[in-house]
Amino acid sequence: MSKTETDSRAGEGLSPVAEVKSAVAGFMSELNGFHAEIQRRLQKQEEQMSRMERKSLGLQRPALATSAETEAPHMKAFDAYLRSGDDDALRGLEMDVKAMSTAVAGDGGYLVDPQTAETIRSVLASTASIRAVANVVRVEATSYDVLIDHSDVGYGWATETSGVAETGTTTIDRITIALHELSALPKASQRLLDDSAFDIEAWLAERIADKFARAEANAFVNGDGIDKPTGFLTHSVVDNAIWAWGNLGYVPTGADGDFAGGDAIIDLVYALGAQYRANGTFVMNSKTAGAVRKLKDADGRFLWSDGLAAGEPARLLGYPVLIAEDMPDVASGTTAIAFGDFGAGYTIAERPDLRVLRDPFSAKPHVLFYATKRVGGDVSDFAAIKLLKFAIS
Repeated sequence: MSKTETDSRAGEGLSPVAEVKSAVAGFMSELNGFHAEIQRRLQKQEEQMSRMERKSLGLQRPALATSAETEAPHMKAFDAYLRSGDDDALRGLEMDVKAMSTAVAGDGGYLVDPQTAETIRSVLASTASIRAVANVVRVEATSYDVLIDHSDVGYGWATETSGVAETGTTTIDRITIALHELSALPKASQRLLDDSAFDIEAWLAERIADKFARAEANAFVNGDGIDKPTGFLTHSVVDNAIWAWGNLGYVPTGADGDFAGGDAIIDLVYALGAQYRANGTFVMNSKTAGAVRKLKDADGRFLWSDGLAAGEPARLLGYPVLIAEDMPDVASGTTAIAFGDFGAGYTIAERPDLRVLRDPFSAKPHVLFYATKRVGGDVSDFAAIKLLKFAIS
């Protein structure tokens, strides 16, 4: 006989009030039991979750960087490759392998991780180089073509009844800027690489940036165009009075190897077309800048003025001055000062990727790191740059 039947029969002799009390008491007893069972299950589940959380925290490694999780495997794999030559992790990543030559895809290096490459680009941009004021474009091809329209369309005045004659057509020139390979070959001892306290990525970025910055800065000014960019000073120069496209115009100082006052600098500024003059920049080395600082106008005021705020370049006749140490010194017949809109007048083309090959065999016990980058540069508008020549004429 069930408990319910027993309770029912046992309550047959009870009054209605007693029956209600008995039913309520039974309901409350069952409710309390159900509540206790729920509490027991919740407590058990909470204990299990606490144990799992403690176990996860115990196995978790400390955060070593603030990079995104998608970048961490690439950085870790690249660091292992630089330290020990282990490329297993790199082989498992996408976009890692880069061919060493266009013909053989099996022999290759690896892309520098984005954080290191960005460090190199920022250092290059901050160096005293034409790069700071030139037009810099990133390309994926072997060359970069600049189309220049350096002539004008013909025109004529027409009346209401007269016919319209054919006018002249503009001429478009194509300037091709070839990309050349810039390389650096720093080295480090294996013992130094094994030292966990040594920041291999910062070291590599610093060494490569220093090498590339000095090589680029010189090539953009004096490069002969053979396996390197073409510097703007290597183009032929002619007196600005007879200037023609394909040459750079110069203004003579009126004295052989010296200034004949500050008038020549004023003439240089106004030799540049008004459309370029608004974005004009002077380029010279430190020794020339020291001589220019002493020049005064007819009223005894210095032509040179220092920047009013920290980091602002000095100004000459109101235009910024870029100190590029690869510019020639003041001497007989040299073009030691340039003035122009270099954003329009000089174009630098480069591939955005940087390759690094690790060579632990050629210079044992040192490890060589062969880094390469492809870059080119040339004058893209011969009317946008003028030179000051230290000569009588």
